[in-house]
Amino acid sequence: MAGIELRDVRKVYAGNVEAVKGVSLDIPDGEFVVLVGPSGCGKSTLLRMVAGLEAISSGTITIGDRVVNDLEPAQRDIAMVFQNYALYPHMSVRQNLEYGLKNRKMAKDEIARRVEEASKVLEIAPLLSRKPGQLSGGQRQRVAMGRAIVREPAAFLFDEPLSNLDAKLRVQMRAEIRRLQRQFATTSLYVTHDQLEAMTLADRLVVLNAGRIEQAGSPMEIYERPASLFVATFIGSPAMNLVPLGNGHAGVAGISGLDGVGATSSGVTLGIRPEHMRLLADAPAAPGEFVCDLTVTGVEVVGAESYVYGALPGKGPEIAVRVAGYSHLEPGTKVRAAAPNAALHRFDASSGLRID
Repeated sequence: MAGIELRDVRKVYAGNVEAVKGVSLDIPDGEFVVLVGPSGCGKSTLLRMVAGLEAISSGTITIGDRVVNDLEPAQRDIAMVFQNYALYPHMSVRQNLEYGLKNRKMAKDEIARRVEEASKVLEIAPLLSRKPGQLSGGQRQRVAMGRAIVREPAAFLFDEPLSNLDAKLRVQMRAEIRRLQRQFATTSLYVTHDQLEAMTLADRLVVLNAGRIEQAGSPMEIYERPASLFVATFIGSPAMNLVPLGNGHAGVAGISGLDGVGATSSGVTLGIRPEHMRLLADAPAAPGEFVCDLTVTGVEVVGAESYVYGALPGKGPEIAVRVAGYSHLEPGTKVRAAAPNAALHRFDASSGLRID
Protein backbone atom coordinates (compact mmCIF):
# COMPACT_ATOMS: atom_id res chain seq x y z
CA MET A 1 0.00 0.00 0.00
CA ALA A 2 1.16 3.56 -0.60
CA GLY A 3 0.00 7.14 -0.64
CA ILE A 4 0.14 9.41 -3.69
CA GLU A 5 1.58 12.92 -3.62
CA LEU A 6 1.36 15.52 -6.39
CA ARG A 7 3.41 18.71 -6.17
CA ASP A 8 2.73 21.58 -8.60
CA VAL A 9 1.97 19.14 -11.44
CA ARG A 10 1.44 20.79 -14.82
CA LYS A 11 0.63 19.62 -18.34
CA VAL A 12 1.19 21.89 -21.32
CA TYR A 13 0.38 20.70 -24.83
CA ALA A 14 1.64 22.07 -28.14
CA GLY A 15 0.56 25.64 -28.75
CA ASN A 16 1.00 26.46 -25.06
CA VAL A 17 -2.34 24.85 -24.17
CA GLU A 18 -2.21 24.34 -20.39
CA ALA A 19 -4.48 21.43 -19.44
CA VAL A 20 -3.33 21.04 -15.81
CA LYS A 21 -2.22 24.20 -14.02
CA GLY A 22 -0.11 23.46 -11.00
CA VAL A 23 -2.08 20.82 -9.06
CA SER A 24 -0.84 19.83 -5.59
CA LEU A 25 -2.62 17.02 -3.78
CA ASP A 26 -1.82 14.54 -0.99
CA ILE A 27 -3.67 11.19 -0.97
CA PRO A 28 -2.85 9.27 2.22
CA ASP A 29 -2.46 5.50 2.20
CA GLY A 30 -5.87 3.83 1.93
CA GLU A 31 -7.90 6.93 1.04
CA PHE A 32 -10.48 6.96 -1.77
CA VAL A 33 -10.20 10.29 -3.61
CA VAL A 34 -12.52 11.20 -6.48
CA LEU A 35 -11.62 13.81 -9.10
CA VAL A 36 -14.78 15.39 -10.49
CA GLY A 37 -15.42 18.19 -12.94
CA PRO A 38 -16.84 19.00 -16.36
CA SER A 39 -15.37 17.75 -19.64
CA GLY A 40 -12.04 19.41 -20.36
CA CYS A 41 -11.24 20.30 -16.74
CA GLY A 42 -8.06 18.16 -16.74
CA LYS A 43 -9.16 15.28 -14.50
CA SER A 44 -8.40 12.44 -16.93
CA THR A 45 -5.11 14.06 -17.95
CA LEU A 46 -4.13 14.24 -14.28
CA LEU A 47 -5.00 10.57 -13.74
CA ARG A 48 -3.04 9.52 -16.83
CA MET A 49 -0.01 11.43 -15.57
CA VAL A 50 -0.18 9.53 -12.26
CA ALA A 51 -0.43 6.28 -14.23
CA GLY A 52 2.51 7.17 -16.46
CA LEU A 53 0.41 7.15 -19.63
CA GLU A 54 0.95 10.90 -20.08
CA ALA A 55 4.24 12.71 -19.52
CA ILE A 56 4.16 15.60 -17.07
CA SER A 57 5.45 19.00 -18.16
CA SER A 58 6.67 19.97 -14.68
CA GLY A 59 6.16 19.11 -11.03
CA THR A 60 6.60 15.92 -9.03
CA ILE A 61 4.50 12.76 -8.62
CA THR A 62 5.37 10.43 -5.74
CA ILE A 63 3.81 7.00 -5.12
CA GLY A 64 4.83 5.59 -1.76
CA ASP A 65 8.40 6.74 -1.20
CA ARG A 66 9.35 6.87 -4.89
CA VAL A 67 9.28 9.81 -7.29
CA VAL A 68 7.78 8.21 -10.41
CA ASN A 69 8.11 11.05 -12.94
CA ASP A 70 10.44 9.05 -15.19
CA LEU A 71 9.17 5.53 -14.46
CA GLU A 72 7.21 3.50 -17.01
CA PRO A 73 3.61 2.54 -16.07
CA ALA A 74 4.62 -1.06 -15.31
CA GLN A 75 7.21 0.18 -12.81
CA ARG A 76 4.78 2.32 -10.76
CA ASP A 77 3.01 -0.53 -8.93
CA ILE A 78 -0.46 0.73 -9.82
CA ALA A 79 -3.47 -0.97 -11.41
CA MET A 80 -5.86 0.91 -13.66
CA VAL A 81 -9.52 0.22 -14.46
CA PHE A 82 -10.64 1.83 -17.72
CA GLN A 83 -13.98 2.98 -19.11
CA ASN A 84 -13.78 0.50 -22.01
CA TYR A 85 -12.69 -2.49 -19.82
CA ALA A 86 -9.53 -3.08 -21.96
CA LEU A 87 -9.94 -6.86 -21.87
CA TYR A 88 -8.25 -9.17 -24.38
CA PRO A 89 -11.15 -10.50 -26.49
CA HIS A 90 -9.37 -13.71 -27.58
CA MET A 91 -8.58 -14.74 -23.99
CA SER A 92 -10.86 -16.34 -21.43
CA VAL A 93 -11.70 -14.51 -18.21
CA ARG A 94 -9.15 -16.64 -16.37
CA GLN A 95 -6.47 -15.84 -18.93
CA ASN A 96 -7.26 -12.13 -18.69
CA LEU A 97 -6.83 -12.29 -14.92
CA GLU A 98 -3.60 -14.29 -15.18
CA TYR A 99 -1.96 -12.31 -17.99
CA GLY A 100 -0.29 -9.54 -16.00
CA LEU A 101 0.88 -11.95 -13.30
CA LYS A 102 2.48 -14.29 -15.85
CA ASN A 103 4.31 -11.34 -17.40
CA ARG A 104 5.80 -10.66 -13.97
CA LYS A 105 7.07 -14.30 -13.86
CA MET A 106 4.98 -15.07 -10.78
CA ALA A 107 4.82 -18.65 -9.51
CA LYS A 108 1.90 -20.72 -10.84
CA ASP A 109 0.50 -21.54 -7.42
CA GLU A 110 0.53 -17.87 -6.40
CA ILE A 111 -1.24 -16.91 -9.66
CA ALA A 112 -3.88 -19.58 -9.02
CA ARG A 113 -4.38 -18.35 -5.44
CA ARG A 114 -4.86 -14.73 -6.48
CA VAL A 115 -7.22 -15.55 -9.33
CA GLU A 116 -9.31 -17.82 -7.11
CA GLU A 117 -9.58 -15.20 -4.35
CA ALA A 118 -10.47 -12.36 -6.74
CA SER A 119 -13.05 -14.44 -8.59
CA LYS A 120 -14.74 -15.32 -5.29
CA VAL A 121 -14.76 -11.72 -4.04
CA LEU A 122 -16.21 -10.47 -7.34
CA GLU A 123 -18.52 -13.48 -7.84
CA ILE A 124 -17.13 -14.22 -11.30
CA ALA A 125 -15.92 -17.79 -10.64
CA PRO A 126 -18.62 -19.26 -12.98
CA LEU A 127 -17.38 -16.98 -15.77
CA LEU A 128 -13.70 -17.97 -15.77
CA SER A 129 -13.91 -20.09 -18.94
CA ARG A 130 -15.90 -17.52 -20.95
CA LYS A 131 -14.57 -14.93 -23.41
CA PRO A 132 -15.30 -11.20 -22.86
CA GLY A 133 -17.69 -11.21 -25.83
CA GLN A 134 -19.93 -13.64 -23.94
CA LEU A 135 -20.28 -11.32 -20.94
CA SER A 136 -22.61 -8.44 -20.10
CA GLY A 137 -21.23 -4.95 -19.50
CA GLY A 138 -21.44 -5.38 -15.75
CA GLN A 139 -19.66 -8.73 -15.89
CA ARG A 140 -16.90 -7.28 -18.06
CA GLN A 141 -16.38 -4.47 -15.58
CA ARG A 142 -16.10 -7.02 -12.76
CA VAL A 143 -13.43 -8.86 -14.74
CA ALA A 144 -11.58 -5.58 -15.34
CA MET A 145 -11.68 -4.92 -11.59
CA GLY A 146 -10.53 -8.49 -10.92
CA ARG A 147 -7.53 -7.99 -13.16
CA ALA A 148 -6.62 -4.93 -11.08
CA ILE A 149 -7.18 -6.72 -7.75
CA VAL A 150 -4.98 -9.74 -8.54
CA ARG A 151 -2.06 -7.38 -9.03
CA GLU A 152 -2.27 -6.38 -5.33
CA PRO A 153 -0.96 -2.94 -6.32
CA ALA A 154 0.06 0.02 -4.19
CA ALA A 155 -2.81 2.05 -5.66
CA PHE A 156 -5.90 1.71 -7.86
CA LEU A 157 -6.66 4.25 -10.60
CA PHE A 158 -10.18 4.38 -12.08
CA ASP A 159 -10.89 6.28 -15.30
CA GLU A 160 -14.70 6.73 -15.54
CA PRO A 161 -15.19 2.94 -15.21
CA LEU A 162 -19.00 3.04 -15.01
CA SER A 163 -19.86 5.41 -17.84
CA ASN A 164 -20.65 2.58 -20.30
CA LEU A 165 -23.15 0.90 -17.95
CA ASP A 166 -26.88 1.53 -17.71
CA ALA A 167 -28.31 3.41 -14.73
CA LYS A 168 -29.23 0.35 -12.65
CA LEU A 169 -25.85 -1.30 -13.15
CA ARG A 170 -24.04 1.94 -12.30
CA VAL A 171 -25.77 1.99 -8.90
CA GLN A 172 -24.84 -1.65 -8.26
CA MET A 173 -21.24 -1.22 -9.37
CA ARG A 174 -20.80 1.95 -7.30
CA ALA A 175 -21.67 -0.03 -4.19
CA GLU A 176 -19.39 -2.88 -5.31
CA ILE A 177 -16.40 -0.60 -5.92
CA ARG A 178 -16.85 1.11 -2.55
CA ARG A 179 -17.15 -2.24 -0.76
CA LEU A 180 -14.02 -3.61 -2.43
CA GLN A 181 -12.00 -0.48 -1.73
CA ARG A 182 -12.90 -0.66 1.95
CA GLN A 183 -12.15 -4.38 2.05
CA PHE A 184 -8.69 -4.03 0.52
CA ALA A 185 -7.97 -0.53 1.96
CA THR A 186 -5.99 0.33 -1.17
CA THR A 187 -5.24 3.96 -2.04
CA SER A 188 -7.61 4.87 -4.88
CA LEU A 189 -7.86 7.77 -7.31
CA TYR A 190 -11.11 7.81 -9.28
CA VAL A 191 -12.16 10.09 -12.14
CA THR A 192 -15.77 10.87 -13.07
CA HIS A 193 -17.88 13.68 -14.48
CA ASP A 194 -20.93 12.34 -12.60
CA GLN A 195 -21.31 14.35 -9.39
CA LEU A 196 -23.71 11.78 -7.84
CA GLU A 197 -21.14 9.05 -8.42
CA ALA A 198 -18.48 11.27 -6.89
CA MET A 199 -20.59 12.10 -3.82
CA THR A 200 -21.43 8.46 -3.05
CA LEU A 201 -17.93 7.00 -3.55
CA ALA A 202 -15.44 9.50 -2.18
CA ASP A 203 -13.74 9.76 1.18
CA ARG A 204 -12.54 13.07 -0.22
CA LEU A 205 -13.81 14.94 -3.25
CA VAL A 206 -11.58 17.11 -5.45
CA VAL A 207 -13.49 19.47 -7.75
CA LEU A 208 -11.46 20.52 -10.79
CA ASN A 209 -12.18 23.55 -12.97
CA ALA A 210 -10.09 24.59 -15.98
CA GLY A 211 -7.04 22.62 -14.85
CA ARG A 212 -7.05 23.79 -11.23
CA ILE A 213 -8.42 22.48 -7.94
CA GLU A 214 -11.48 24.57 -7.13
CA GLN A 215 -12.18 22.85 -3.80
CA ALA A 216 -11.21 19.68 -1.94
CA GLY A 217 -12.95 18.17 1.08
CA SER A 218 -15.45 15.56 2.20
CA PRO A 219 -18.52 15.23 -0.04
CA MET A 220 -20.83 16.80 2.55
CA GLU A 221 -18.39 19.62 3.32
CA ILE A 222 -18.32 20.56 -0.35
CA TYR A 223 -22.09 20.21 -0.71
CA GLU A 224 -22.91 22.22 2.40
CA ARG A 225 -20.16 24.87 2.10
CA PRO A 226 -19.19 25.29 -1.58
CA ALA A 227 -16.15 27.53 -1.91
CA SER A 228 -17.29 29.21 -5.13
CA LEU A 229 -20.19 29.69 -7.51
CA PHE A 230 -18.67 27.05 -9.78
CA VAL A 231 -18.73 24.40 -7.06
CA ALA A 232 -22.20 25.50 -5.86
CA THR A 233 -23.71 24.94 -9.29
CA PHE A 234 -21.69 21.85 -10.27
CA ILE A 235 -22.32 19.82 -7.12
CA GLY A 236 -26.00 19.10 -6.51
CA SER A 237 -28.93 18.17 -8.72
CA PRO A 238 -30.87 20.30 -9.33
CA ALA A 239 -28.14 22.89 -8.98
CA MET A 240 -28.14 25.47 -6.23
CA ASN A 241 -30.51 28.39 -6.89
CA LEU A 242 -28.63 31.63 -7.55
CA VAL A 243 -30.07 35.13 -7.12
CA PRO A 244 -27.81 38.08 -8.13
CA LEU A 245 -28.54 40.84 -5.63
CA GLY A 246 -26.28 43.64 -6.84
CA ASN A 247 -24.91 46.37 -4.61
CA GLY A 248 -27.06 46.86 -1.55
CA HIS A 249 -29.70 44.50 -2.99
CA ALA A 250 -31.33 47.31 -4.91
CA GLY A 251 -33.63 46.61 -7.79
CA VAL A 252 -34.35 42.93 -7.08
CA ALA A 253 -38.07 42.41 -7.58
CA GLY A 254 -40.13 39.81 -5.80
CA ILE A 255 -37.84 39.05 -2.87
CA SER A 256 -37.79 40.13 0.77
CA GLY A 257 -36.22 39.17 4.08
CA LEU A 258 -32.69 40.19 3.09
CA ASP A 259 -31.89 42.32 6.14
CA GLY A 260 -29.28 39.93 7.50
CA VAL A 261 -27.73 38.99 4.17
CA GLY A 262 -25.32 41.92 3.82
CA ALA A 263 -23.74 43.39 0.70
CA THR A 264 -20.32 44.03 -0.84
CA SER A 265 -19.02 46.75 -3.11
CA SER A 266 -18.99 44.37 -6.06
CA GLY A 267 -22.37 42.85 -5.27
CA VAL A 268 -23.59 39.58 -3.80
CA THR A 269 -24.98 36.45 -5.42
CA LEU A 270 -27.27 34.59 -3.07
CA GLY A 271 -27.38 30.78 -3.15
CA ILE A 272 -30.16 28.50 -1.83
CA ARG A 273 -30.41 24.72 -2.22
CA PRO A 274 -33.85 23.59 -3.50
CA GLU A 275 -34.36 21.31 -0.47
CA HIS A 276 -33.99 24.28 1.88
CA MET A 277 -36.93 26.10 0.27
CA ARG A 278 -40.61 25.50 0.87
CA LEU A 279 -43.84 26.76 -0.66
CA LEU A 280 -45.78 28.99 1.72
CA ALA A 281 -49.32 28.42 0.40
CA ASP A 282 -51.51 30.34 2.88
CA ALA A 283 -49.02 30.18 5.76
CA PRO A 284 -46.92 33.26 6.57
CA ALA A 285 -43.14 33.18 6.47
CA ALA A 286 -41.26 33.00 9.75
CA PRO A 287 -39.64 36.24 10.96
CA GLY A 288 -36.41 37.00 9.12
CA GLU A 289 -36.88 34.38 6.40
CA PHE A 290 -35.88 34.89 2.79
CA VAL A 291 -39.10 35.06 0.74
CA CYS A 292 -39.61 35.19 -3.03
CA ASP A 293 -42.61 35.54 -5.34
CA LEU A 294 -42.57 33.06 -8.22
CA THR A 295 -44.53 32.25 -11.34
CA VAL A 296 -44.48 28.47 -11.87
CA THR A 297 -42.71 27.50 -15.10
CA GLY A 298 -42.81 23.73 -14.68
CA VAL A 299 -42.87 20.74 -12.34
CA GLU A 300 -40.50 17.78 -12.34
CA VAL A 301 -41.82 14.69 -10.54
CA VAL A 302 -39.10 12.32 -9.33
CA GLY A 303 -40.99 9.63 -7.43
CA ALA A 304 -41.55 10.49 -3.78
CA GLU A 305 -40.93 14.19 -4.35
CA SER A 306 -41.29 16.92 -6.94
CA TYR A 307 -39.32 19.97 -7.98
CA VAL A 308 -41.37 23.06 -8.63
CA TYR A 309 -39.63 25.58 -10.89
CA GLY A 310 -40.65 29.22 -10.87
CA ALA A 311 -39.38 32.52 -12.21
CA LEU A 312 -38.93 35.70 -10.22
CA PRO A 313 -40.78 38.78 -11.53
CA GLY A 314 -39.44 40.49 -14.61
CA LYS A 315 -36.31 38.84 -15.97
CA GLY A 316 -35.38 37.25 -12.66
CA PRO A 317 -33.70 33.82 -12.48
CA GLU A 318 -35.59 30.55 -12.23
CA ILE A 319 -35.85 29.04 -8.73
CA ALA A 320 -36.29 25.34 -7.89
CA VAL A 321 -38.22 24.30 -4.78
CA ARG A 322 -38.30 20.68 -3.56
CA VAL A 323 -41.73 19.55 -2.31
CA ALA A 324 -42.92 16.22 -0.94
CA GLY A 325 -45.06 13.98 -3.13
CA TYR A 326 -46.71 14.83 -6.42
CA SER A 327 -47.22 18.52 -7.18
CA HIS A 328 -50.26 19.50 -9.24
CA LEU A 329 -49.19 23.12 -9.79
CA GLU A 330 -49.70 24.31 -13.34
CA PRO A 331 -47.39 26.66 -15.27
CA GLY A 332 -48.42 30.26 -14.73
CA THR A 333 -49.55 29.72 -11.12
CA LYS A 334 -48.38 32.41 -8.68
CA VAL A 335 -46.70 31.04 -5.53
CA ARG A 336 -44.52 32.24 -2.67
CA ALA A 337 -41.48 30.35 -1.41
CA ALA A 338 -39.32 30.85 1.65
CA ALA A 339 -36.02 29.67 3.10
CA PRO A 340 -34.42 30.21 6.52
CA ASN A 341 -31.58 32.70 6.52
CA ALA A 342 -29.30 30.04 8.03
CA ALA A 343 -29.59 28.07 4.77
CA LEU A 344 -28.48 30.96 2.54
CA HIS A 345 -25.04 31.06 0.91
CA ARG A 346 -23.35 34.30 -0.13
CA PHE A 347 -20.86 34.65 -2.96
CA ASP A 348 -18.98 37.70 -4.18
CA ALA A 349 -20.50 38.62 -7.53
CA SER A 350 -17.13 39.63 -9.01
CA SER A 351 -14.79 36.84 -7.89
CA GLY A 352 -17.43 34.13 -7.46
CA LEU A 353 -15.85 33.17 -4.14
CA ARG A 354 -17.77 32.33 -0.99
CA ILE A 355 -18.32 35.10 1.55
CA ASP A 356 -18.20 33.68 5.09
